[in-house]
Amino acid sequence: MAAIGTETHNIDKNIPVTNIETLPEALHASVSETRFRTALLGLFSSIALLLAGIGIFGVISFSVSRRTQEIGTRMALGATPASVWRLVIGESARLIGSGLAVGIPAALVLTRYLSTLLFAVRPSDPVTFAVVALLLTLVGLAAAYFPARRAMSVDPIVALRCE
Repeated sequence: MAAIGTETHNIDKNIPVTNIETLPEALHASVSETRFRTALLGLFSSIALLLAGIGIFGVISFSVSRRTQEIGTRMALGATPASVWRLVIGESARLIGSGLAVGIPAALVLTRYLSTLLFAVRPSDPVTFAVVALLLTLVGLAAAYFPARRAMSVDPIVALRCE
């Protein structure tokens, strides 16, 4: 750094030499605010995804616990655990589908406001929307996994006896 200052003064003594930094340092400083906002947005979106999964788990778990007698009656009348599994996962899939039906158009509208944070991605990129919809579907189905397993293991006699 001292050599750069000396050579600059040798060329012209009137040029002030201050705040000398390397190109990687200058590049890092120029994108640090944007990088911070992007990391913050990523953190909040991860928290939102986790909360969505917990919410779906809670709704499906509550639904299964409220329908214990119904599920017990179905199993007493010959329903297989696989059909109970399909019942619970089907309910979850309907919830996920309705959420995507509302969320995708809302996201298309809101991407105009987020377009300043998107780099190398168009605001209405179909691949990005498809990947996000697939990710949300997988999270929703994973959240429904444990309530569906619990519904499959309902003992018909115990379910019919409990009120």
